[in-house]
Amino acid sequence: MLASFKKKYIGDSAFYKMLLGIAFPIMIQNGMSNFVNLLDNIMVGQLGTEQMSGVAIVNQLNFVYYLLIFGGLSGVGIFTAQYFGNKDDEGIRHTFRYKLWLGFIVTVAAILIFLWKGDTLIGLYLNSSTEGGDLEATLNYGLSYLGIILFMMPAVYLTQVYCSTLRECGETRVPMIAGVVSVLTNFVLNIILIFGKLGLPAMGVRGAALATVIARYVEMIIVISWSIKHIDTHTYFRGMYTTIKIPLALVRKYFITGAPILINEGLWSIGIAMLTQAYSLRGLNVIAGQNIANTINNIFNIVFIAMGDAVAIIIGQHLGAGDMKKAKDEDTKIIAFAMFTSIIIGSILFATSGLFPKLYNTNDLARLVATHFLMVQSVAMTKDSFLHTSYFTIRAGGKTIITFLFDSGFMILVSVPLAYALVKLTTLGPATIFALVHCADLIKCVIGFILIKKGVWLRNIVRE
Repeated sequence: MLASFKKKYIGDSAFYKMLLGIAFPIMIQNGMSNFVNLLDNIMVGQLGTEQMSGVAIVNQLNFVYYLLIFGGLSGVGIFTAQYFGNKDDEGIRHTFRYKLWLGFIVTVAAILIFLWKGDTLIGLYLNSSTEGGDLEATLNYGLSYLGIILFMMPAVYLTQVYCSTLRECGETRVPMIAGVVSVLTNFVLNIILIFGKLGLPAMGVRGAALATVIARYVEMIIVISWSIKHIDTHTYFRGMYTTIKIPLALVRKYFITGAPILINEGLWSIGIAMLTQAYSLRGLNVIAGQNIANTINNIFNIVFIAMGDAVAIIIGQHLGAGDMKKAKDEDTKIIAFAMFTSIIIGSILFATSGLFPKLYNTNDLARLVATHFLMVQSVAMTKDSFLHTSYFTIRAGGKTIITFLFDSGFMILVSVPLAYALVKLTTLGPATIFALVHCADLIKCVIGFILIKKGVWLRNIVRE
């Protein structure tokens, strides 16, 4: 029985070498990015609770844009991975051009919405019942940050078009290097611009925004320059811009498969923003505390997040090559590895949950909220790792309608109403409500397990 368990859930050294060869650069990039985000967060936090909360609210709104870009590009990226497995360069070029158009539309729409309704969107998180901070100051800091951060969006969009294509074709090292250089640039500029070093004036939250914008353009330049220079080895980039037209039949095919993912990521990010807004009804300190907890938790999540990307790349290529047996076997092992490592990492986070909030220049209540949220997130990490890898498994086979219902459908129909009901109808503390919302995800775990076991995702969509 033990031998059977090991055969099903544990791979050999060659498997883990291959898995980590793809996932490790993604872990490094995400780890560096999240670590610098932590330092950025701490530096802004030194300015005060209002400054940190204003920036946190804008970043929550930006999160919607990030996930729309991610969802739109990864929707067609399902085809990119399978085209690569099928050695079809022209197919990859079509998906790249589709990404260019889709990313452009999403970016322009996001900029216009933020310019038009930025103050209203920030104001949703600032309630008259809120205690522990100056709401008008928080709004002004948020608007100041947002006015500069909008210039970052074109760089984010173009970088992700190139990076997503490279990753889907198995090249994870270059996005990692570009990401690491970007976050280091961001960190150094934060010190200089936020606090006014090297003879420059202290810009506060505007300095944090400007540092982020510059760092994103540095990342974009590195990725695009590398792609142009290595066109002979990455031949799918050759002739990429000879036309920006895409055959109408392919546009229809990409849209039908990818639109549910775009809508899913958009609704899911809106759902997360609504959950944050629900918790904010308990006070400005909850916004600050949750911001601290999420920033720290993101550092600990890098392993299972990278496993999701690995599923999209490895399993997508196996499905494109028509090797269903290998796809199912390796998918089971990746999910098992993600869950096992999350048990260990979650235990470490739980044990250290009270230490990180002490790094912030905020009040004791915000630190206590952050500690309690981190404890909940540490316990939920194994559950989240299973849901994350299951989602990418189902998506790899093009079952995007199912992933839409599985992910954002559940968020909007169950998680968000549950959070608002608990906030408005009970006197429970924010961390207790946060924990109960996580418990509802166990329903998704059962559904995900059934879908994975049935193999509904075992499809080659580029040959259908």
